[in-house]
Amino acid sequence: QVQLVESGGGLVQAGGSLRLSCAASGSIFRNNVMAWYWQAPGKQRELVAALISGDSTNYADSVKGRFTISRDNAKNTVYLQMNSLKPEDTAVYYCNANIRQTFDIRARDYWGQGTQVTVSS
Repeated sequence: QVQLVESGGGLVQAGGSLRLSCAASGSIFRNNVMAWYWQAPGKQRELVAALISGDSTNYADSVKGRFTISRDNAKNTVYLQMNSLKPEDTAVYYCNANIRQTFDIRARDYWGQGTQVTVSS
């Protein structure tokens, strides 16, 4: 079974920075897409940033120019560098990965447990 382990969340003042990490482990044959989603209280989970194999990226409009997603393929790890943080960035951040395992014929979506990011004004 694939596991996604997130780290790097916490409390930061507005204008500050945080870096989230998400490491995938398991019998990974191919890691297609790794992404970050956020979910604020009372709101739906939404895409923040995605990194598709081939290094194509996709960002939510609200984070463009402030957040950067990157990956280390050798470590099956995705990062989210968050700069110029705003109070409205406060949410639980979830790692998502579309992974095909060595014994599977299809890729499946996996989720991390979530990490809290709180930005104070």
